[in-house]
Amino acid sequence: MHRVASSNNTSGSDRPPQKEKRLSYVLNDGDDKKHCAGVNCVVVSKPSVSDGHDYVFTGSRDGTLKRWVVTDDEASCSATFESHVDWVNDAVLAGDVLVSCSSDTTIKTWNSSSNGVCTGTLRQHSDYVMCLATSRQRSNIVASAALGGEVFIWDLNAAHSPITSPIDTAEEMMPSLCGCKASDDILIHNTQSHGHNPVIVEGHKKSSIYSLAMSDNGNVLVSGGTEKVIRVWDARTGSKNMKLKGHSDNIRALLLDSTGRFCLSGSSDKLICLWDLGQQRCVHSYVVHKDSVFALASTPEFTHVYSGGRDQSLYLTDLSTRESILLYKKEDPILRMALCDDSIWVATTDSSVDRLPAEGNNLQRMLKNGASFIARSLSFTRSRNSSEGPAPVTLYKSPSLTIPGKPRILQYEILNSRRHILTKDTSGSVKLWEITNGLVIEDYGKVSFEKKKKELFEKASIPAWFTVDNRLGCLSIHLDNPQCFSAEMNAIELNSEAAQDDAKINLAEETLSGLLAHWKAKRMKRMESQASSNTDIEQENNTLMVHPSFEFSSNSPPSIVTQGSEGGYWRRRNTNLDGTKDEKDLPWWCIDCILNGNQSQREVTK
Repeated sequence: MHRVASSNNTSGSDRPPQKEKRLSYVLNDGDDKKHCAGVNCVVVSKPSVSDGHDYVFTGSRDGTLKRWVVTDDEASCSATFESHVDWVNDAVLAGDVLVSCSSDTTIKTWNSSSNGVCTGTLRQHSDYVMCLATSRQRSNIVASAALGGEVFIWDLNAAHSPITSPIDTAEEMMPSLCGCKASDDILIHNTQSHGHNPVIVEGHKKSSIYSLAMSDNGNVLVSGGTEKVIRVWDARTGSKNMKLKGHSDNIRALLLDSTGRFCLSGSSDKLICLWDLGQQRCVHSYVVHKDSVFALASTPEFTHVYSGGRDQSLYLTDLSTRESILLYKKEDPILRMALCDDSIWVATTDSSVDRLPAEGNNLQRMLKNGASFIARSLSFTRSRNSSEGPAPVTLYKSPSLTIPGKPRILQYEILNSRRHILTKDTSGSVKLWEITNGLVIEDYGKVSFEKKKKELFEKASIPAWFTVDNRLGCLSIHLDNPQCFSAEMNAIELNSEAAQDDAKINLAEETLSGLLAHWKAKRMKRMESQASSNTDIEQENNTLMVHPSFEFSSNSPPSIVTQGSEGGYWRRRNTNLDGTKDEKDLPWWCIDCILNGNQSQREVTK
């Protein structure tokens, strides 16, 4: 999460100190067509006119969504959807609209067939938005739920008004991060101006919600979380219909059949339960997992269920005969699954996604081909002792297809040079980054992180001018005014031929110059065009001199994260800044530094 730094109050008034906008940039290592953190959600779409391809959408803890074109033996990334500034926790397809939710407290809508066009941002939640649900027959209706116990039901048609913009990636803004508004193209709008408020579902009493499901006709909504009960709602009005008790731990996954009569639930108590909403009771429970159940996927007829969870195992269970089989064993906890025809997609805390055969037309053959067992049914109070017995045999040793990801950065160390960061990723590879140009300057391979850190130790007294985190699976560098302008170094240390012995370079100023070089170039072109027709325009520092040591790559450009003029966060590749609409949404001190060469000053409040 990209947090806001505050400045001291120098005005002498009694008002609270004004918050300074932080500028952050997220570094990308090489292939940006892969996720670099765990995949929290996976959605499968089949085109209305078959072209031999399926389309898979994945949402990751790296803050991005990706669309994959899938054939029988290959998957290629065809688009990256980048606007969220924190983990993407869930995604659904509402007709042709891709809807995502995030720990940045926002819900975003996307043109699913575009190259990453975000069409709107909904802000109503005050905490991490964890899950979404939609109906097949009323695709404009989407429900969202958050850790704060909030459940909202949105009408997407009413929430979004038409947008006209000359920019391809124009985004309509509604509510966003922590009471702020965020945008890919910094188009700011207010929810209230559209006259739409979501239906508010009340009754969870501040409990965190981890799962939602909606019936095909959009009339029934079920929710579950830390309250350990399943609540059933009328999705049209938000009124509460019933409460189902039985689980002894957090409810992590929910499914509804097409009629909205039967519900499947998966819980941290290791149980899968089948509920009859008409009878308002649990009719069957299934014990197949040895740890928390995180994900469920059922066949369209609701006769079989696939389940996965913390025990890293994928099971198939016949809901009538109770036969179960261990299909696959992963190396990481299973977070989400998506079933499509004869395949099931499995997402985990790893950055890759696997496809396995599902044999949708002959599930009984799968059960007979493997070492099936009968899923036991135990009382809820005994569920924690239910994992006794021999380990089942795995049916599949490997997936039929894997969408590969990149290793996630696990560990980092800022070196005393204050320009270099040593990292170690999930593959064990140790790398040296130069954060002033975003490049990996040395890949040491699988060596000892601690030994390499000692080897690279050097005595230096350069002030700490940035902070860093690896929450997104990669390095995020944070610059705060005026602290970031505290570090200087001799120009001659950069091996610059033109450098004088006594010349000093401010690390933040030069880094900003390289980071915003594309923005400045486009702005200069716009200003030159205006100047040709208006001789009164004030001249600025329009040089594009960027020191070679501070040039960021255009092949794997960093992403800028900051607050817009309306207070909301946005995230965008630095090469996509257009020098127009985003100008007012960059921190004033960054613009003052880039255009006027000013450092370490505070904005004067009138």
